Amino acid sequence: MENTENNKTKSVAGEGGYMLEDVPHLSEYISHLPAYVNPLQDNPSYSVVKQNFVNEDDSVTQKVYFESDEVLACIVTCGGLCPGTNTVIRELVCGLHYLYGVSSVLGIEGGYRGFYSKNTITLTPRFVDDIHKRGGSIIGTSQGGCDILKIVDSIQDRGINQEIRKRGLKVAVVGIPKTIDNDIPVIDKSFGFDTSVEEAQRAINAAHVEAESFENGVGVVKLMGRYSGFIAMYATLASRDVDCCLIPESPFYLEGPGGLFEYIRKRLKENGHMVLVIADGAGQELITENMHTIDLQQDASVNKSLEDIGLWITQKIKVSSVLVLAFDVAKSDPTYMIRAIPSNASDNIYCTLLAHSAIHGAMAGYTGFVVGPRINERRNRVVITDRMWARLLSSTNQPSFLDPKDVVEAKKERAQPNQLLSGDNP
Repeated sequence: MENTENNKTKSVAGEGGYMLEDVPHLSEYISHLPAYVNPLQDNPSYSVVKQNFVNEDDSVTQKVYFESDEVLACIVTCGGLCPGTNTVIRELVCGLHYLYGVSSVLGIEGGYRGFYSKNTITLTPRFVDDIHKRGGSIIGTSQGGCDILKIVDSIQDRGINQEIRKRGLKVAVVGIPKTIDNDIPVIDKSFGFDTSVEEAQRAINAAHVEAESFENGVGVVKLMGRYSGFIAMYATLASRDVDCCLIPESPFYLEGPGGLFEYIRKRLKENGHMVLVIADGAGQELITENMHTIDLQQDASVNKSLEDIGLWITQKIKVSSVLVLAFDVAKSDPTYMIRAIPSNASDNIYCTLLAHSAIHGAMAGYTGFVVGPRINERRNRVVITDRMWARLLSSTNQPSFLDPKDVVEAKKERAQPNQLLSGDNP
């Protein structure tokens, strides 16, 4: 039975159109919800910890809302591959077992569809002991397939502890956001990003060797970045071998003064080679204009299907009349190589933080939330007027491709009095 008196969630509308809400608690929907002594009180690792997990009422000295022996937890992975997925699975299983004494954990095979069309895998600390050393997902994944009614039926039938408010079930639903693009709204950083940047550097280094070995060699590296160019930007800054980086947030043009072709010709004359990094969501408007169509299809996850910007721009460079140089173009697309590798040390630590935060929040009775550091209220995208993008431009010496009118307006805004470093990233 729902507790309608407390069923009032504070909501705040973000600037990006997203609704931010207080984290719901099971007690808001279920009357007379029993509480239990928190097992962490007797855990030597946490018995002296003073910090709270969500608020002052859920520190390790307080109560939990699930009895460990009665918990049946499940883990499902969805969408594309991402470094660190297996690490998150491992830390969830081990955290539930060693911190809270939960011994019944299932892995749902094949993504959301696995709830109603696949088998489950019993996950134990021994089974997941070394999975963090592998890429991919040991329980499989898929895009789409989120049939809510079928999933809830399966959850109820199996007795899996995830909160379904409408049916008044005593269950907790927790999400750990996953994308190597780092473009999730509200969440500041997603796991797998650091690993992806590190691996992207290897592809850039290979492209640089290839381009440098040929007269007027051009290396084109296409990296992930459907809506946000974070991987391309950070990999470019880290490698220092890139001459031009193109991302979705910064429109560019090919021909004319200040265009890409003019810059390529200049770099080839100066250095005899160049490396171009491009996010796969960049320049899509140029392709659609060229193909006289804007009807992009969607994949199973309702993301727009992108044209191959790497192949398109490679062909454009080859047939350009502006370059009038004998040159060689080599294209690299390391997408699958980057997605499929195990996470590095930095991401492994971060995955542990996320997994444990999810466990603590669920056991404390919270539900319908995602875990992650710092909140922003819009899709996480590169801001081409801040210092990080300026650092990239100064590193590559590429043109900004900004409209001169935009530059004038930006200078006017900068000339206005403001506090030192106000609202700016260091």
